[in-house]
Amino acid sequence: MTDGRTRPAKVPDAKECIGLLVSSGCDEDVIEHCKAVSALAVRIARRCGADEALVEAGALLHDIGRCSTHGLDHAVEGARIASSLKLHPALVKIIERHIGAGISKEEAVRSGLPPKDYTPESLEEKIVAHADNLFAGRRRTPVRDAVSSLVRNGMDGPAAKVLALHRDLSKACKVDVDDIR
Repeated sequence: MTDGRTRPAKVPDAKECIGLLVSSGCDEDVIEHCKAVSALAVRIARRCGADEALVEAGALLHDIGRCSTHGLDHAVEGARIASSLKLHPALVKIIERHIGAGISKEEAVRSGLPPKDYTPESLEEKIVAHADNLFAGRRRTPVRDAVSSLVRNGMDGPAAKVLALHRDLSKACKVDVDDIR
């Protein structure tokens, strides 16, 4: 129920999400990446019993902040945009926490992000973050390639987090996430 001045928080459908990406100024490559991540995330959500509508919207909007920045702070900017649009708080958290497999408050400070913990907590947050980890643009990559890339770039800690998230979600799905097509 609303007081007539505010909209209730909502989870937009796929068409509305694409419209929000377009109206925010995201380029076509970002939109296509978000569609690819969403398709996988929904399949993972179905296997894990997660909220499919929330996962679909979260995956479609996870990179909305890239309309203004392509830095690590795109997640913070995306959460700001989602909040300003009065989107559901759970959706805002998915967008804010999708970077990597989580960034601690200490890591955030070292990276120049506002000081808070950006670690995905809910099942839906974890699904979107990990589905994003398994894409390079529109190309799906197995977890071993995502982890190897991080290790090659001297990011052993984030690589370990991605692998741990993969194992946790695979256990929840009762199948290796790499096998979900």
